[in-house]
Amino acid sequence: MAAFPLNHVIESQQFDRDLLETVFRTADQMKADLSGERRFAKALEGRIMASLFYEPSTRTRFSFESAMLRLGGAVITTENAREFSSAAKGESLADSTRIMNGYADVIVMRHNEAGSAARASDISRIPVINAGDGAGQHPTQALLDMYTIVDAFDGIRGLKIAMVGDLRYGRTVRSLAYLLTKYEGVEIVFVSPPVCKMEGDIKAYLDRNQVPWHEETNLDQVVATVDCVYMTRIQKERFHDPEDYQAAAGQYILTPERVRAMKPSAIIMHPLPRVDEIPKDVDDDPRARYFEQAQNGLYIRMALLYLLLSK
Repeated sequence: MAAFPLNHVIESQQFDRDLLETVFRTADQMKADLSGERRFAKALEGRIMASLFYEPSTRTRFSFESAMLRLGGAVITTENAREFSSAAKGESLADSTRIMNGYADVIVMRHNEAGSAARASDISRIPVINAGDGAGQHPTQALLDMYTIVDAFDGIRGLKIAMVGDLRYGRTVRSLAYLLTKYEGVEIVFVSPPVCKMEGDIKAYLDRNQVPWHEETNLDQVVATVDCVYMTRIQKERFHDPEDYQAAAGQYILTPERVRAMKPSAIIMHPLPRVDEIPKDVDDDPRARYFEQAQNGLYIRMALLYLLLSK
């Protein structure tokens, strides 16, 4: 296998179609290996991952840590770096990054400020993986999302995907939109309240890459026509104006009635955590893929760690 060309994973735009297929093939190997011979069980033995999370996380943090451990590596971690690291004393992100360079072989970072992972990568000698930077990007979530979509359909061409909910602050939908431009014949429908509309930079990027998109406010007009409904949580913590949050909260709920209107072949995705936008009644529907989607995060993150650290 050719050497992995990336030194850091910061944004979705780093991945072209060939690189995506490399990551997905490696993820397939990891998935098969966990239920088979465990040929990769010591692949990263002796390597250390620093899990540096300034914001809360369940799936991303634990799947990265599990991925490193399943590859034979070790993990050093803090649950809330803003409170339980020297950041609470005023230490800069740059200084924390330099310190971690002396302790670990890779940094997985979640931060509350957009662009933080890019700034860290500029001064880091070891790989930095962006595990979410404010309302910026979440590239590894986008990779596992694409992996889930590719697995669910026989080819991506001609798929129509609805992104629903908080599109203004939702870093997962921003990152996924970038990756969808790597596939032909994809169409995107943005469904959101006016205060949560997708930002203009993503729309301009789609236009440059000739990916058709349009906006809707009525979810009922969309669910029966799309192949994938990608729900998102209205993120209260990102809103600066409480009135804007109240205007957006609770507007888009994928009720069982709406699910029944969907195509039999369609899928439902969600980056999780959910609040009320997907009732638990939907969980047993075969089109609900969000727990499988979360599981795929383990395989994708195993693949990335292996590709970055074994070259």
